[in-house]
Amino acid sequence: MIRKVSVAPMMDCTDRHERYFLRLISKNTLLYTEMIVSEAIDRGDKKKLLSFNINEKPVALQVGGSSPKLLANAAKLGEEFGYDEINLNLGCPSKKVQKNKFGACLMKEPDLVAECLSEMQNSTNLPVTIKTRIGYDDIEDYENLYNFITKLKNTGVSKFIIHARKAVLGKFTPKQNLNIPPLKYDVVYKLKKDFKNDQVIINGGITSTDQIQEHLTKVDGVMIGRAVYHSPYFLAEIEKNIFNNNNVLTRQEVIESLIPYIKKEISNGTQLNQIMRHTLGLFHGQTGSSFWKRYLSENLCVRDADIKKIDHIMDKVKLAPQAHSVG
Repeated sequence: MIRKVSVAPMMDCTDRHERYFLRLISKNTLLYTEMIVSEAIDRGDKKKLLSFNINEKPVALQVGGSSPKLLANAAKLGEEFGYDEINLNLGCPSKKVQKNKFGACLMKEPDLVAECLSEMQNSTNLPVTIKTRIGYDDIEDYENLYNFITKLKNTGVSKFIIHARKAVLGKFTPKQNLNIPPLKYDVVYKLKKDFKNDQVIINGGITSTDQIQEHLTKVDGVMIGRAVYHSPYFLAEIEKNIFNNNNVLTRQEVIESLIPYIKKEISNGTQLNQIMRHTLGLFHGQTGSSFWKRYLSENLCVRDADIKKIDHIMDKVKLAPQAHSVG
C-alpha cells in the first residue's frame, strides 16, 4: 500500500510516546520509529526496544547497521513485534553513526548494502525499504544515485525514501546536514521517472500542504520531519487537505485523549516529561501557545498525584480563531 504522507524517523523524537501522541491527531499517515541499531536489538532488551502500542499502527521500524546477519535478525524480530515495514537507514550523517559503519556512509558500499537488504528480505514477509540521500561529499552526480538505487532494486526492494540533500560526512554536524546542503527536488523527480514501477518518497524541507500536493503530482509520497515535530497539529491540516478527513480532534481533545495514556504509563514507571515533551509545539501559532510551553516547562516533573494539573491547564489555554500555520 502506498502511504501518501509519512512522518520521518527522528532520533530522540519519534519514540513510542511521540507516535502515540501523533496518532491521536492523524489516522492516515505512516509513522516511523527512531533508528534502532541492529546490534542493540541483538544484544539488548528486545521488548523495551521494540514494543509499541497497537494504536500507533501503521508504524514502520527503522534499523541501522551493516551486518547482514544482525539486520536480518532485526527484520525478523520487527515482524514478530507487529511492525508494518522494515526500513534501513542509509542517510544518517553523524560521526558516531559513521564510526559504527551505518547510515549515509554505506552509500559508498552498494554491494554490502545489497547483501544486507537481501538477507533482510529473506528473513521477513514485511516490505523492506530504504531511506537515503541523493549523494555524499563530492559524489552527487545523478548517475551514481541511479546506479545505487538500481543495485538495491535488484534485491527486491521497491520503496525508496529519498532525502533530497546530499550528506557531507565528517565535515558537517547532523544539524548542518539538515540545512546547509541545498535541496534538489528535481533529482528525486527524475528518479521517479526512471523507476516508474517503484515507490519513490520525497523528504526534506517540506512545511505546507500546498508543497505536499505539488510533490504528489511527481512522486508517490511525501515524508515530513521537523515541521511535524515542532508543530504537531500540522498533521490535522494534512488529514483535512490531503486525506479529506474532517473528523480530526481539536488540540484540547488531543490532550484529553492523551491523559488516560499518561496515567497508565506513569503507573508503569514512565516519567511524565518523557511523554509531555513531545506536546510542546501542539499550540504553535495559537493564542496561549507561550502559556502552554511555560506551564509544561514548570511542571514536566510532576508525579502521578499531580496529573490533574494537565486537566486543569486545558481550561486556561485559549485558542485563537486564526487557522493553524506551520510558521
